[in-house]
Amino acid sequence: MNETDNDTKPATDSKKVIYAAIVANLGIAAAKFVVAAFTGSAAMLAEGIHSAVDTGNELLLLIGEKISARKPDARHPFGYGKAVYFWALVVALSVFSLGGGLSIYHGIQSLRAPEALTDPTWNYVVLGVAFLFEGYSWNVSRRALNGKRRPGASLWQTVKASKDASTFTVFIEDTAALIGIVVAAAGIFLGHLFDNVYIDPAASIAIGLLLVGASFTLARETGALLLGESVGVEQTGKLKELFRADPAIESVGQLMTMQLGPQDVLLTAAVRFRRGMRIDEVDVAIARLERAVEEFDPAITRVYFEAAALRSAMR
Repeated sequence: MNETDNDTKPATDSKKVIYAAIVANLGIAAAKFVVAAFTGSAAMLAEGIHSAVDTGNELLLLIGEKISARKPDARHPFGYGKAVYFWALVVALSVFSLGGGLSIYHGIQSLRAPEALTDPTWNYVVLGVAFLFEGYSWNVSRRALNGKRRPGASLWQTVKASKDASTFTVFIEDTAALIGIVVAAAGIFLGHLFDNVYIDPAASIAIGLLLVGASFTLARETGALLLGESVGVEQTGKLKELFRADPAIESVGQLMTMQLGPQDVLLTAAVRFRRGMRIDEVDVAIARLERAVEEFDPAITRVYFEAAALRSAMR
């Protein structure tokens, strides 16, 4: 059984994505709350809650990034990489309860006692500025995802395949934010167009439902990673071909992988070495296979061979 060097890991754009989102959401949240207070718009208040929750969520992601950077120790010999997934799951719960829940609650309350319509000009100004800021943050996360996008894959397929929870969390949040801004603007516009005080609160409820949907998507993706998701069937198949191509390997059994962090994968290989190999030949073959795996995917930082594979070579 052997292990590859885990001292250095490929740098990611996760923190850059998070910082861009914090800057965008912090300013937008303050502006939305101020305008909501002056205009009484339920949809604008829902958008303010959304941006405030997103700002707090990005801070939680930074906590996860910081913890995940810790070195392995006696209590956590495989490192702290999954801290990113844990805090991303907390973010998903936050989006569901604080973002979605409060927006829906306030929308229902406003439907029961709707406020009179006021001049919507400042609502449109703030929503327009918010769309620009959110668009900037969304584009930063999109570019980070595109850096790992496989040929022919859609952006959504890239999100589902991504193991960088911080990046795809910000991307999903910003996507929901952009759609929410459009819904809020539509609610305010239609409310004034038809002189109907119920359309704006209905838009608040729609924004809340949008956030609930986003939270379920985040929970599903981050939960799978937290439980120990593999690198995928296609990637595992290519790894098997890599092992079969080595002259020291007689047969390849099960290869098991587990994502320990965005750039940290554990690989356990059940292989059969050619019988009669000397211990020094097995050692050379293992080193050669580790180098081949590292060249194939630098994220695979730990490679373990089952003991049965070594015993078979000694018989």
